[in-house]
Amino acid sequence: METTGAAGAGRLPTPGEAAEFARALYETPEAYAGHGPVPVLAHEPGASLRERRESFRGVYEAVVARIGEPTLYGGSAHGPNVRWRDERRIVLLAGDCHRARLSVHDTDALESGEMRTFDWGGAWSADEPHDFDLLPYIWQLDRTGPGERPARRTGGRMAPSLCHFESALELMLAAWVEQLPVQVGDDWAGFSLTSGADRGRQLQISYALAEGLHVSVDDRDGEDSPARARLMRSRGWQSRDRGWWQAEFPDPERRETAEAARLAIAELRARGTSDPKELRARDVSCKDRGELLLPGLGIRH
Repeated sequence: METTGAAGAGRLPTPGEAAEFARALYETPEAYAGHGPVPVLAHEPGASLRERRESFRGVYEAVVARIGEPTLYGGSAHGPNVRWRDERRIVLLAGDCHRARLSVHDTDALESGEMRTFDWGGAWSADEPHDFDLLPYIWQLDRTGPGERPARRTGGRMAPSLCHFESALELMLAAWVEQLPVQVGDDWAGFSLTSGADRGRQLQISYALAEGLHVSVDDRDGEDSPARARLMRSRGWQSRDRGWWQAEFPDPERRETAEAARLAIAELRARGTSDPKELRARDVSCKDRGELLLPGLGIRH
């Protein structure tokens, strides 16, 4: 069961028309069986994360106003992936760097296909290219909204090397910058990284629209000396507060998300981590509300 057919051929629908189409998919999915996703938004070529975020906002808010909050918030490496779900059908509002589209799917067919992607894809060695950018979603948030949550959740894609993990982390942070503020407003999302090679230490990563992107590492056991400060600044850290070195990116775009990922991986390497299997993502949360899954992060959590 998939969909097509929008308000008026040859033009994109208004947000109100897109919302009405979403209502039709939600209430009468059988009427749209056998058709493909319908474009409801087009981004300008080369649009920034911020520009894509704000252009998506109008359609998203109109759809939510018409059919209610989604069952599952989320997104892929390319754009949002928002679901109104029950055991029979999924209404999907999904986007990429070019457009956003509405569709309706048979729940079991869509989720079974996605599980096969998670279960059988991926790089088998550090020499192969990653496929985090091909996953159907790399983050998903369940706040027990309307509808029914899936009985099975993916374990995610594991990174075979720290280089792969850096790519996954960069994609995750860019997705958060573009997608989170529209779906959860000013709520923050974040997690801590811990390593078996450096037990007891935390490296924290968080993002919120108001605060921007924040990365910090516990260095309370390090010397508070000019030499230590020069070393930490050479790695990319900006300031020290009560033993924690920090870097802040108030209005991040792709360059800043890449720098945040590079900084985190460089610090982990400097402290002895050599394999993503040594890493865990702890305290994964979106403002301590609901269950935040990160199947595209590349490590266990």
